[in-house]
Amino acid sequence: MLGPSGGDLAVLEKGAALLLFEHGADQVVYLGADDALDRLVRAWSRRLVGPNDAEEQIWERAADRCSAASAAEIAKFLAAERMREKLKRLQCLPNPRCRTIEILEGRLAVLLYDKALLDEEDMLPASLLIFGKGKDPLVRKVGSRTFLSPGELVGGASGVGLISDEPNGELWVSFFHPEGRLLESHRLAAARIGKVRVLDSEP
Repeated sequence: MLGPSGGDLAVLEKGAALLLFEHGADQVVYLGADDALDRLVRAWSRRLVGPNDAEEQIWERAADRCSAASAAEIAKFLAAERMREKLKRLQCLPNPRCRTIEILEGRLAVLLYDKALLDEEDMLPASLLIFGKGKDPLVRKVGSRTFLSPGELVGGASGVGLISDEPNGELWVSFFHPEGRLLESHRLAAARIGKVRVLDSEP
């Protein structure tokens, strides 16, 4: 999770790089209400592989840079392309008023920018309610649900959150400073989604 960046692409890139390349996150969701992540990914991709950075043009890039390249140059090309590929794991909310649904280790999570937009239909089935609007990181259990926010990247204490699962099925959330320092970790005591059986009824 990445909190709102306030338009600061440099700190957003630090947080994204920390989650993608140091912690190997499978998916990173930007919880801001702006287009900062889209702008970052476009610029980052072009820095890595050049202006001709479209997915379908990878073979053109390979032909241009590797046909007469040394082994070291080819290795550098491949490393840059692998990093560009990992940028696909960066996602953002469709718009500030939309909600995104994820299943995290058997728990239903609702992700959105502003928790004030949550209604009863959102909250009833959810175990985790993850939101971006909020200065500092937050973990708050209310009944069977946990409210969770990484806080702001600029002006807050963290802005970078990592949810990880343990072999026993437990979920943990850790908050980091964008420079990489671990700030705090919490176990998420969220209930799993139960199995549902549908029984046919006789007329």
